Amino acid sequence: MTADSTLSSPAATPGTDYAATASEAYRAALQVIESVEPRIAAATRKELADQRDSLKLIASENYASPAVLLTMGSWLSDKYAEGTVGHRFYAGCQNVDEVESIAAEHARELFGAPYAYVQPHSGIDANLVAFWAILATKIEAPALHDAGVKNVNDLSEAEWERLRARLGSQRLMGMSLDAGGHLTHGFRPNISGKMFHQRSYGTDPATGLLDYDAVRAAAREFKPLILVAGYSAYPRRVNFATMREIADEVGATLMVDMAHFAGLVAGKVLTGDEDPVPHAHVVTSTTHKSLRGPRGGLVLATAEYSDAVDKGCPMVLGGPLSHVMAAKAVAFAEARQPSFRAYAQRVADNAKAFAEGLLRRGATLVTGGTDNHIVLLDVQSFGLTGRQAESALLDSGIVTNRNSIPSDPNGAWYTSGIRFGTPALTTRGFGPIEFDRVAELVVHVLSNTQADGTSKAKYTLADNTADFVRAASAELLDANPLYPGLTL
Repeated sequence: MTADSTLSSPAATPGTDYAATASEAYRAALQVIESVEPRIAAATRKELADQRDSLKLIASENYASPAVLLTMGSWLSDKYAEGTVGHRFYAGCQNVDEVESIAAEHARELFGAPYAYVQPHSGIDANLVAFWAILATKIEAPALHDAGVKNVNDLSEAEWERLRARLGSQRLMGMSLDAGGHLTHGFRPNISGKMFHQRSYGTDPATGLLDYDAVRAAAREFKPLILVAGYSAYPRRVNFATMREIADEVGATLMVDMAHFAGLVAGKVLTGDEDPVPHAHVVTSTTHKSLRGPRGGLVLATAEYSDAVDKGCPMVLGGPLSHVMAAKAVAFAEARQPSFRAYAQRVADNAKAFAEGLLRRGATLVTGGTDNHIVLLDVQSFGLTGRQAESALLDSGIVTNRNSIPSDPNGAWYTSGIRFGTPALTTRGFGPIEFDRVAELVVHVLSNTQADGTSKAKYTLADNTADFVRAASAELLDANPLYPGLTL
């Protein structure tokens, strides 16, 4: 495979040596930083070296292009711009208006959405904006209409207290954490679990797959205001048309959190019933992960919810990060290129090859495989906890994260699973052959790791295992360099 080079830019001036230009920019930036705090410059250089020298298999991480990264390092960071385009609480925001408008335009076109809100600082922020926009539309707006007023400040104290009680007594139903849902889908320690009366739906105990009939039955009984679909650790695709049918049947708003698989949606790997945008009322996402942009959040919505979402600041958010919105615009522009569709398909193809490589070597996978970018490995067959497996793999230069599996006996901290993702190494140029070799190395590490019976965290790695795997990994990494041509 050739690298899906994050140093190539479709917008670059013909004849420009993009790598040389980026190298010059980064060297100059690091010299300026070094003149003030050399330790930060050193840590930044070391981070690039570490990322170049490790097999990054964390599903929520990727490698943004130099264009995206450099966009964040600008004086747009210095501007307060609370409010939204054309309606700011600060003067002098004309350039931020332009940046936000461009980012929203690219997002709408990329996902085929009628409305896009690019201000959220993270995926959790995006979900909070979505939750409160739904509450404002479905609960607050009707209450204000009934009271004959235009905003909450016009309510009497008694009316306000009644509205507050209603806002705080609504129901939310989302995928459980151990089945692959996210903290913000109603997990009790998270604010989402405290905002709502919450109920979780899981997966079929026998297959690990979503049981839509069971979700439907639970929704009929619970009657949530919000039905949340989407996942952070479910290795299969979701039928969002069916989820919308369930939501409509019980009068719920369908909200889809596509933070993990947004790149597969943007790249048209997920289409039809598997594309959440035509089916959901509100869609939230991060802009990094499989989308390969800066760390940040995004909300897409139908016209019914757009006005409420547009009030995300000051409803939930503080001042938007204008420099990050600019980087989102650049990333969305990159994702609209034909090359990104090819990249997204390779992400899915590589996940399947990786899963097959693990299965062929005797590993146990949740749901028995994958058809997105996630592979979830049950490490109990190796006699390990997720914590032990994660640490042993890291010792060997393979960067992953431990993750709960359905009905996990070790809970959410130690876990019994390892979650893998293919977006980052696909960016480097890894293909099915390379991912099969990575599967071999993963199994080699775990087969040579001995659990310490006195602790769910302690383990012993057999002699020479880490050195062998690091050497084998180096061959793969050297053949698929990260940011090729970038020199500091």
